[in-house]
Amino acid sequence: MASNPPPIHEQWSSRFAFILAATGSAVGLGNIWKFPYITGENGGGAFVMVYLLCIVLIGVPIMMAETMMGRRGRQNPINTLKTLAAEAGASANWQYLGWLGVIAGFLILSFYSVIAGWSMAYVAKAFTGSFSGESAGVISQLFADLKASPKEQAFWHTVFIIATMSIVARGVSGGLEKSVRFLMPSLFFLLMLLVAYAMTTGSYMQGLEFLFKPDFSELTGAAVLTAMGHAFFTLSLGMGAIMVYGSYLPKDISIAKTAMIIAGADTAVALLAGMAIFPIVFANDLAVGSGPGLIFETLPIAFGNMTGGWLFGLLFFVLLVFAALSSAISLIEPAVAWCIERFNVSRKKASVIMGALVWVLGMGTVLSFNEWSEVTIFGANFFEAIDYLTANIMLPLGGFFIALFAGRVMLAKHSQDELEINNQLFSVWKFLVSYVAPAAVFIVFLNVLGVFGIFS
Repeated sequence: MASNPPPIHEQWSSRFAFILAATGSAVGLGNIWKFPYITGENGGGAFVMVYLLCIVLIGVPIMMAETMMGRRGRQNPINTLKTLAAEAGASANWQYLGWLGVIAGFLILSFYSVIAGWSMAYVAKAFTGSFSGESAGVISQLFADLKASPKEQAFWHTVFIIATMSIVARGVSGGLEKSVRFLMPSLFFLLMLLVAYAMTTGSYMQGLEFLFKPDFSELTGAAVLTAMGHAFFTLSLGMGAIMVYGSYLPKDISIAKTAMIIAGADTAVALLAGMAIFPIVFANDLAVGSGPGLIFETLPIAFGNMTGGWLFGLLFFVLLVFAALSSAISLIEPAVAWCIERFNVSRKKASVIMGALVWVLGMGTVLSFNEWSEVTIFGANFFEAIDYLTANIMLPLGGFFIALFAGRVMLAKHSQDELEINNQLFSVWKFLVSYVAPAAVFIVFLNVLGVFGIFS
């Protein structure tokens, strides 16, 4: 069997294009929405230090593995795993790992689109001055009214899906690459503007101290596991996105260097988000550990009551939309690539089909906040069930088995041929991906399932 199947799809035009695309996949609501609030809940600087260590020891090795597998297979994740397993003389059942990733990305986009729709709705609210001078109660009610309205949520969900699939339908160079060349620089620019504004609040140093000065007395076992889990998930690992993006990567580009740049950029965005958000929170005497509501309920209070708040609130929610869009196109790309290869249809047709299916499934999330709020699956509403299934079961399992496949199933000579690193670095990578990363992901998985009650 040929070791490198000919590319079925287009390829990235350069390493820079791939870095932008993969960084766009990694940078999403998790960096700007989730990272600040989990940092606030887990004590700040000490949590950040553990998170950075986990990025290096777990995130980068698995990202290298997933990119390397994608480039060697040159197909969607399902066919890539099937090809690579046959090449290594392993069971064809490894293709189901590809299915796990493709389905996980599809399911995640179904509710991610709804949350991204909230961001779009808040762009409109910020633009019309809905936060200006309003009390916490009024702003909390704005969010409650949005979630209670299936029509408003469905509208923004639809707009976001159309925007996402319009990009994906245009292909690798005409859609994915063009979009990230605009989205990622814009995202960094908006973040830097917000950080610059945070410097004027009078609480900038307090925010930096909270974010970067470690207080290990605040670090609990649960916080360590949260940092480990977020380091893994923030890089879009285990869902086939990086693997399919890797399949479009030209042979002459260094996977190791590129993975480190992407992990660095992703981490920089998360830290910049913290540098922008925490000074604003402290300056307005708001709670840093206010949980998921930090973005949609807490920050709008600050934007509504500070000088220039109208403009910076608007910029912040535009930033959220850009981050969501850059991730959304990577979440659906594995499914679109599979549809093209499996049914031999055009990219536009595959995009319409997959977009329509995601939209229908996403309506379950829309309704779970209102009409279906009483409908539960194992005690959780539709949104909570899909979120739990993907984030806590499918992605950890995907990352665990990707690490095992890359470290123990793929032939070492094939891995080294793709990674093109010296023997010493290859040995370090192989140890991390074969033992350290799987063990860490497995511990997170067991903790999520409640096996380690002491960390719950």
